[in-house]
Amino acid sequence: MESFCQQSQYEQLQHQIKIGDVIAFGGNSLFSRWAKLTTCSVVTNLAIVIDSCPHPESPECILHKIIEATSYQGRSGVMINHLCERSQSYAGNMWWLPLSDESRYIFMQNQAVCLEFLLQQEHKPFDIWQLFGSAVDATDNMPLFKYLSNNKENFTRWFCSELVAAALRLGKLIDIDNASEITPIDVCRFAIFHANYTQFLGEQTEIAGFNTLPPSKNSHNSI
Repeated sequence: MESFCQQSQYEQLQHQIKIGDVIAFGGNSLFSRWAKLTTCSVVTNLAIVIDSCPHPESPECILHKIIEATSYQGRSGVMINHLCERSQSYAGNMWWLPLSDESRYIFMQNQAVCLEFLLQQEHKPFDIWQLFGSAVDATDNMPLFKYLSNNKENFTRWFCSELVAAALRLGKLIDIDNASEITPIDVCRFAIFHANYTQFLGEQTEIAGFNTLPPSKNSHNSI
């Protein structure tokens, strides 16, 4: 099924966002521009929704908590943030990638284990070197250089898509050998999402190849 990128405001879609959905970011910092270049994509960061509840001061609003491995407001590492605050302060593009009905059914069977795992990762440090290695795959098969870009799975430190991929694997939505080699665009291209996704911040931009690849062990190598 062909995917379609819709445009909306966060306030208009907040009641549709659910636990397990993925939030994609496309930044404009120097590091983000480097990530776009090396992965040939517009996506530079990922988060996953871990809680949704009515706002204590405004019951008509939904308070979404996301967990991500990033640098934000002077902090660095795995952190829990409020999606509404991120959308108000982020300089770039943001997309909501909802799980498909089939994926949500599978995820709900494994949600407790997945969320427990994610909460255990909070405060772990950000892994910028693994992020470099996952993004630069051109030297993976070159004996003299592959150690620079071929990551070994290591969960003592995290980068954004590594964390999300590990969670989705625990949720039984993807079948991969090495979460530490998964880039943000790899996650976006796994066919686990609803055909229609929504951009709620930034200039209209589609995610090339969104939701097109089987979520299996070697999918990311074909991108």
